[in-house]
Amino acid sequence: MATKGTVNGIIANMVTLVVDGAVAQNEICYISLGNDRLMAEVIKVVGKNVYVQVFESTRGLKVGAQAEFTGHMLEVTLGPGMLSRNYDGLQNDLDKMDGVFLKRGQYTFPLNKEAKWHFVPLVQAGDRVQAAAWLGQVDENFQPLKIMVPFGWQGVYTVKSVVAEGDYTIYDPIAVLTDAQGNDHPVDMVQKWPVKKAMLNYKEKPRPFKLLETGVRVIDTLNPIVEGGTGFIPGPFGTGKTVLQHAISKQAEADIVIIAACGERANEVVEIFTEFPELVDPHTGRQLMERTIIIANTSNMPVAAREASVYTAMTIAEYYRAMGLKILLMADSTSRWAQALREMSNRMEELPGPDAFPMDLSAIISNFYGRAGYVQLHNGSTGSITFIGTVSPAGGNLKEPVTENTKKVARCFYALEQERADKKRYPAVNPIDSYSKYIEYPEFEKYIAGVINDEWIGKVNELKTRLQRGKEIAEQINILGDDGVPVDYHVIFWKSELIDFVILQQDAFDDIDAVTPLKRQEESVNLIIDICHTEFRFDHFNEVMDYFKTMINLCKQMNYAAYESEEYRDCQQQVRALVAERAANV
Repeated sequence: MATKGTVNGIIANMVTLVVDGAVAQNEICYISLGNDRLMAEVIKVVGKNVYVQVFESTRGLKVGAQAEFTGHMLEVTLGPGMLSRNYDGLQNDLDKMDGVFLKRGQYTFPLNKEAKWHFVPLVQAGDRVQAAAWLGQVDENFQPLKIMVPFGWQGVYTVKSVVAEGDYTIYDPIAVLTDAQGNDHPVDMVQKWPVKKAMLNYKEKPRPFKLLETGVRVIDTLNPIVEGGTGFIPGPFGTGKTVLQHAISKQAEADIVIIAACGERANEVVEIFTEFPELVDPHTGRQLMERTIIIANTSNMPVAAREASVYTAMTIAEYYRAMGLKILLMADSTSRWAQALREMSNRMEELPGPDAFPMDLSAIISNFYGRAGYVQLHNGSTGSITFIGTVSPAGGNLKEPVTENTKKVARCFYALEQERADKKRYPAVNPIDSYSKYIEYPEFEKYIAGVINDEWIGKVNELKTRLQRGKEIAEQINILGDDGVPVDYHVIFWKSELIDFVILQQDAFDDIDAVTPLKRQEESVNLIIDICHTEFRFDHFNEVMDYFKTMINLCKQMNYAAYESEEYRDCQQQVRALVAERAANV
């Protein structure tokens, strides 16, 4: 018999129940309110008193209301038909909802039960398989998706039978597997998995090392992220987080993109829904939405649903990773997820940490980021989840707890700066505060030496050093004035400005400059390094400024020209001629 409970306390979305049987942590229950059934999750058990967080508004709920427990945790339904869908944090299909606002107690099935999928078997009778083994394949929006043995099954199974190639619905049995005791188990295309539990259906999880090419120069060149890597983008309002996210989503070498809008303002979520379907995938020429899934929860939804949305997105990403695909997961913003954790912690009267966030905030963030990664599957294939979260620190304060705790676990840090945004230097990523720890990995050094050359990391470190030196000289010029520093200092400063304007800044709305392939980035870096190594002759600081402004304009024209076109080569020649004109060693 299912455990039942009676409401005996209500504080906003946290409800206390007295139960008549066993209840598990994170178990799901439904509380009856008139004709509605409100979904809730167990967050604390104290004897017969159970604290649950309700995923809906509790307006009108009274003490004495009845609840029924389901015996399972919050789960997602996994199978074909999820691509190009819009879900909320509980995986309700928003396109099936009635009206503008979600109705309380209304839940929709996330997949299409009637649609038929062309199934191609990958196993045959007699094969031995285990959890997450590939039984067959279906195509969805030009993506080859695998139908797998349910992840929760233990031990080794023998394939008794598998259906012939053909069209089937998600609930049609496609195989029968026999366990070690001789019992038969039919398998269809659908499986469920609890969102708070990481999928460990892989053989090994080595350190990631392959560059994830995004086409964004400030990332690929200066602070590279890798397939299966983790990064985060903190920055105040108006510094270009959304545009940078769009650029990475559109251009990154990923098979599937998952966007988790956890607690964003409603107008920003509407922007995602309206703008993403308009984006064209540069890799295929078709709509980017074909290989995108959006999980959306706005800031006016209950905190419990907001907290669930990031876990739902990560679980769906893990499902596709088990197919040997490369997944890019973008969460916007993890600050509001952390605020949801804070609200729940406060309602439970737990001991608060810094800024009233939970004491275990660091562990929660670490465990979540740890679910991303590059994995080797049991069949020899590889898959990856690259996770990039955005953080919205109040007032742009990068010392607040969410940013500080995320810094400890994320390997890449892309600090968006208000000052750069005000100067219209986009992407407004501060090149000095930002970093990528992957650049220090021996595996990455070996990989990048094979892809580009073994001098690349030395050149990247030189660019960073020159940018730092340029910033120091800019501060001296601000204090002492242009006349107060030597002409040589002006040259060093303008060389750093050349790096800034040509390498760091990029026009996300230009067809050519928006995406820079790695080969072109290498050519640009080599050109800028050659210029930086050149000794110039100048008599006055005004000459330095005029000369470098001319060079910057030429290099920017080159960025807007198609790679290896006549215009591109012409700009290159003009730059080299300009260098020769002032070079002291000529």
